[in-house]
Order: sequence, then structure tokens, then C-alpha cells
Amino acid sequence: MSHDDMDKIRQGKKEWEECSSNVKERPNKFMTVSSVPIKALYTPEDTEGISFQDDLNFPGYYPYTRGVQPNMYRGRLWTMRQFAGFATAKESNERYKYLLSQGQTGLSVAFDMPTIMGYDSDHPRSFGEVGRVGVAIDSLDDMETLFSDIPLDRITTSMTINAPAAVLWCLYIATAEKQGISSHKLGGTIQNDILKEYIAQKSWIFPPEPSLRLITDIFAFSSQHVPKWNTVSISGYHIREAGSTAVQELAFTLADGFAYVEAGIKAGLDVDSFAPRLSFFFNAHIDFFEEIAKYRAARRIWAKRMKEKYGAKDERSLLLRFHTQTAGCSLTAQQPENNIVRTAYEALGAVLGGTQSLHTNSMDEVMALPTEKAVRIALRTQQIIAEETGVANTIDPLAGSYFVEALTNQMEQETEKYFERIDHFGGVLAAIDEGFFQQEIADAAYRYQREIEKKERIIVGVNDYVTQEKPPVDLLKIDPQIEEEQKQRVRSVREKRDNIVCTNRLEALRKAAGTTENLIPLILDAVKVYATEGEIIQVLREVFGEYKEKPIF
Repeated sequence: MSHDDMDKIRQGKKEWEECSSNVKERPNKFMTVSSVPIKALYTPEDTEGISFQDDLNFPGYYPYTRGVQPNMYRGRLWTMRQFAGFATAKESNERYKYLLSQGQTGLSVAFDMPTIMGYDSDHPRSFGEVGRVGVAIDSLDDMETLFSDIPLDRITTSMTINAPAAVLWCLYIATAEKQGISSHKLGGTIQNDILKEYIAQKSWIFPPEPSLRLITDIFAFSSQHVPKWNTVSISGYHIREAGSTAVQELAFTLADGFAYVEAGIKAGLDVDSFAPRLSFFFNAHIDFFEEIAKYRAARRIWAKRMKEKYGAKDERSLLLRFHTQTAGCSLTAQQPENNIVRTAYEALGAVLGGTQSLHTNSMDEVMALPTEKAVRIALRTQQIIAEETGVANTIDPLAGSYFVEALTNQMEQETEKYFERIDHFGGVLAAIDEGFFQQEIADAAYRYQREIEKKERIIVGVNDYVTQEKPPVDLLKIDPQIEEEQKQRVRSVREKRDNIVCTNRLEALRKAAGTTENLIPLILDAVKVYATEGEIIQVLREVFGEYKEKPIF
């Protein structure tokens, strides 16, 4: 656009502002869900500095702002996943088969808290929690049952597990081998993002250094033996659920990703040997345009840094591939059917932002694990977006929008400012130790809650448009007897296995943990003889120690 054209636009905008200055506006604070002020009108003036080739380019071309594949959903739709897992492996297996029969194209495993924290179901600390918020997995016996009659070479599986991720991953590999499937054919993702646990979710076990050692061991093993596997799903989702803004989610997630890249390089790995299998997991929140801008900025920032700072030469290392899940924190127990609408808009934003994989929350998940009916509605939401709305017919349809492009640029600029602050602390680990991330998130969450309480932000059914009726939703309830059955199951495994061989393999793991040897082959050897997750984690606890968070006041 010529200087004369821009001058005319500026003059025209000035005249428009003068003419509209006396027009009454609603008494709202016009801002995003992250409290970023939004202008009344965006024009070419807001995108004046954008270069099509350097900042946008074509889909599948650096810096990938418009998508990581040249044809995006015209080639293949995103993977449709539903986060599922409850009670024992048998019940979860039945739910998985139901979801696959309804058109789901990938599985996503939710584990219970004892599994997440590395305890067997019969450990005293597991009491009352077995099978409650996910499926209980104690040994190879459980993992075999979880995927019984599900061919692991024909589906991809995402496992939301972090501190004990190496163990659960080895259980999955061993289960595939039992099915006669080579690890080279397995596709899927382990979340394995321990840094965000220290920042937001708090389900850690070991201190940061040995935790990162396990992750780089996975990088090395996977590149040789499980080449189709995404070794880390670097997660902004839980950072956002803890109360962060969209910019904080973006900045902190990418900072974690770069920390994993640096850890891999420090461990002696070539960046292009592991970076192509790094993936991301973002929150799809309710502010439609802010979320789309977040995804577009994320791709651009990742590509630029991987190329310019870390010297990646393989194009795949530059591609930010990501899964999204609609925002759990946006769901309300009040008028739960409203959550169907919220989820639909959030899912649509993720699709318009170019996600590779999507989970849609069920309307009842704010109160309990979802029922089959609620899960089916959530899955149908994705299918309606894919098959009926037409949004998958063209690539990055919002590109060139003055508002979206300006917001994308703003996201990138604010994220770079956060990188500078993190560098000032000495990196991600030092910033975690100083409580920087935790304090930033806490402040953002407090501000958001105050806006709701003051009615500066309206949540339908919560602080306005309120009704007094009870939620007309049937909730899924977990039978307490399931815990006793699972305790007996893990005890039975210990009785039937060869305990001499099991003890020897656990001892070999203990010795190796005190060296620099890659631990994945030893963990795999242990799970194959039915060593339990709790036993393997306890061995590593004794060598690595446990993490204690520094109190922040």
C-alpha cells in the first residue's frame, strides 16, 4: 500500500473518530478474556509493518504462521480425541471402544492420581483416589487390559502423564510387543512435560535435574526405536487452567519448549534428532480471536527461534504441531447445557487457528467424569464443525484480518518481553525456583476473579442471567468397590510374577540411575517382568530424591 493510500486511511479514520465520538457505547470494558484492551476499529494502519513473505507466507512455508501443512484440512482433518479413563482398565477399555465406534480417530488416556504421582493402588497414599479422576494403571497387566482388542498400530494414543511418563510409555511399548507390534510402528504422544508441573499443575515427583535427564533419555531412545512418537507434549493447557492469561500461556509454554531443546543439546543430542518429535498442547479458551491469534503467533515464534537460535536445519524441527483442548476453567456447574455452546466456539477457534488434534470437553466435566451421552455430544460438536460448517474448506481463512493480524503481532511482542524477563532470572529453572511463573499466574487469576465479582466480566448463568433451578444432569459415579478390586489385582500380579527376576531388574535400574546410562531400556526390562509402576518409581525416588517447592509469600 502506498504512502498516499495510508495517509488517506489515517485521515479517514480521524474523520470517523470525530463523527462517532458522540455515539453512545455500552458501559463495558472492551477487552479480551486476558484483560487486553480492544480498540473499536482496526484498519490497515494496524498491520502496516507486516511483510507477507517474512511474517505470514503461504501455509506450510516458514515461518508457518498460516499452518504447518501446505493444504491443512483439505488434506486431512484434525485428529478427534476425547480425554477418557476412569475406574479400572476394563471399564476404560469399554469406553475407548465406544468412542472409536462413534467416529473418534485417536485415544487420549486420563490416569488416576495415584498413577500420576507414582503410587500403586494399594499404597496408603492412594486410599480413596483409585480410579477417581482417571484409570488406575499399576502394571503391564493393566495396560494390556486397557488396550485389549485395540490394534495399537492403527490408532494413535495420547497419554496425559508427566513425572512417571517414562514408566507408562514403556508399559505401552511392552503392550504393543505383546500384540506383535514393533515399537517402530507406534504413533502417539506422552505429555512428559515436567516443567509445567513445577509452574502450574504441581504433580511432580523428582527434582528438575533428574526429571530432565529422564526426558532426554526418552528423546534418545525414541529417535532410535519409536520414531513416530511425540516425546513431549509441551503443555500450556494447565498453565491456562491455573489462571494465566493467553500471553502468559504462550510465553511460558514456549519457554519450557526451548528449555527442553537446550536440555537435549546439553545431553549431547543433535537438535534435529529429537526436535521434530516435540509437540505442543494448548488451551482453547472462550475469547475467539485472542485464541486464534495465540496459535498463529506460537507457530511463528517457534520457527524463528529454532532456526535462528538453535540452528535447526531439518524443516520438521521448525514446525510447531499442537493439540488443543477446550477450556475446562470456562465450564460452569450452573446451567451446564451452556457448556455445549462454550465448547463449540472454543473448538471452532482451535480449528480456525490450525490445530492438528482436538479434544472437546463434555458439558458435565466441571462436576464429574463425563457420561457417555455428554461425551457423544462433545464428539459430535467436532464432527459438525468438520462436516457442516465449511471452515475446513479453505486454509487460514482469517489471514489478512486487520484485527487478527494486529492481535497476532501483539501476542508475539508481549511473548518476547516475557522471554527477556525469564532470561533475566537465568532461564526457566531459575525462574521456577524464584516463583516467577507462579506469581505471574496467581496475579492474573486474582485479577480475572475480581473482574467477575465486580461484574466487569459477565459469565452467563454465574453472575448474570442466573436461574435457581438445579442442574438437570446425571453424573457418572465411581463404585467404591472398584478400589478394592484394583488393590487385589496389583497384589495378584506380584504373587504370580517371577519375583527373583523382577528384583534383579529393579536393582539393575537402581545402579544405572546413579550413572549417565540411558534408563529407558532398563525401565522397559522391568515392566516386561511385571514390576509395578510404584516399585519402579520408588527405586528412582531413592536415587533422585523428591522435589520440595520453595514457599512464596
